[in-house]
Amino acid sequence: MNGRRGRNWFTAMGAMFLIMAGIVLARQVLLVGPEFAADYLLNAEVTSEKVSAGMAAFGGVMVARGMME
Repeated sequence: MNGRRGRNWFTAMGAMFLIMAGIVLARQVLLVGPEFAADYLLNAEVTSEKVSAGMAAFGGVMVARGMME
């Protein structure tokens, strides 16, 4: 740890990606229902649910990377 508390760019960006993915997924679940959102997540087409899952995974990697600094 280098002692620079509060200046971790990776954790901040990762948190932003996680929050945005959560907002998109919550919006889709509220608009179309959980069963349709799950269907969209598991079908073969590129959908906003899949992009949001990718954003959440990327955000998790960024947060993990930030925690290692």
